[in-house]
Amino acid sequence: MSGFLMLLTIFLPLFGGFVIVLTPIKSRKVVLGLSLSITVIAAILAWTLILNPPTNAVILFRFIDRFSIAFKIDGMSRVFAGLISSLWPFAVLYSFEYMEHEANENTLKEKTFFGGYVITFGVTLAISMSANMLTMYCFYEMLTLVTIPLILFTMTKEAIKATRLYIIYSLGGAAFAFIAFIFLTAYANTIDFSLGGVLNLEKIAGREDVLRVVYILAFFGFGVKAAIFPVCSWLPKAGVAPTPVTALLHAVAVVKSGAFAIIRLTYYSFGVRILKGTFAQYIPMAFAIFTIVYGCSMAVKERHIKRRFAYSTISNLSYVLFAALLMTPLGMTGALTHMVFHGVMKIASFFCAGAVIVKAHKTYVYELEGFGKKMPKTFFVMTVSALALMGVPGLCGFISKWQIAKASIDSATVGGYIGLAALLISALLTAIYMLQILIRAYFPTEKEIKVEKCDPSFRMLVPLYAFTIAMVVLGAYSTPLVSFFEKVAGGMM
Repeated sequence: MSGFLMLLTIFLPLFGGFVIVLTPIKSRKVVLGLSLSITVIAAILAWTLILNPPTNAVILFRFIDRFSIAFKIDGMSRVFAGLISSLWPFAVLYSFEYMEHEANENTLKEKTFFGGYVITFGVTLAISMSANMLTMYCFYEMLTLVTIPLILFTMTKEAIKATRLYIIYSLGGAAFAFIAFIFLTAYANTIDFSLGGVLNLEKIAGREDVLRVVYILAFFGFGVKAAIFPVCSWLPKAGVAPTPVTALLHAVAVVKSGAFAIIRLTYYSFGVRILKGTFAQYIPMAFAIFTIVYGCSMAVKERHIKRRFAYSTISNLSYVLFAALLMTPLGMTGALTHMVFHGVMKIASFFCAGAVIVKAHKTYVYELEGFGKKMPKTFFVMTVSALALMGVPGLCGFISKWQIAKASIDSATVGGYIGLAALLISALLTAIYMLQILIRAYFPTEKEIKVEKCDPSFRMLVPLYAFTIAMVVLGAYSTPLVSFFEKVAGGMM
């Protein structure tokens, strides 16, 4: 029964999304109702599995020898599936009002959008619950395919260019990641995920450096979706897509799938035993540290709201990667904490930007003069998310950054200390690029601003308030969740 429930959780949104796209539905209300219903049901099913995880893997079908498409709920699955299942229903609800503007109530366009949105939920759930490298790789690449129509949605020249760049980067990354899969089939006892790694130490004797090079290639392969420098330029350009899509890309599905895959690769496939203290640790860590500062620096100079938040995502995703690359239980705890908490903070920021775009048709930071009065509800949420991203105590961003800083110091390595310095620089730059927005909104340079309040309706505000509550609660009462992450990192989950 638990196996059927797991398959239903994954394939309900997969097939449901195709039903929305392919069937001759003409009613907008039916499209919206189906989209929300399928997403909510799948999220409830996912949480049922998270709270009562089955012990055995479910094999969908087997190819030959050790190769199978299989799903299993372990600690990592529960973390990632919990994140996406919590955020996705709110994202669908938010999209109802946004797409009225974006699709001009064109039912065919909305069917394409919402169908793709629901399918992407199913694919991301499959990634989170993958039992082995083959399953994760297949659905990881499927994620590229199903998000292409979403980025291409507006069909403008900018959208076409952004989609083309996304495809090129993603296909290149897939090739590098596939190299790791091939080597794992040759030198691992199994391709199933197991904390500590699955490499056969007898087989790799004398070939350790080759495996370390393969790990680096795979790191950058999966790192495309995690937006590691220098394969990160696709992410800001993808901001031409509708805001629910960019929030999906930057906060929940695509970039978090990249970080999730790298954690799986590091801790559950290769294992830190042959990586830690070698060039296979130092080279990726150097790029992660550089990306932390690079992303924040680019965000400071960027004037387009969504692209500014995209560069912020580039920086924050490398927080996760840096923590994971410390290759310690504390480092993994910090990585999981920031992966989850950043998802909440960043989706709130993007949805606030989307509300401004839809209701006021403003897309640049310098256009936000006086918007604290024009959109008080929206900018209240924007303020909380900004403070959280800055790491202000009492909010969830402080907790996750503290966990990473603690792991950096505990590592007692040069890389850890350099990474800690990068975190401090990033905190300062984050304060600069977020406060620029808030200062313009609440302290306009013009003495008199004509106030015409234009906050969105409850369909946008409910998700925004939910994320605000989450940022506060996770900041004030984070101990149970962080303790859970510690157990996952320690192999007790």
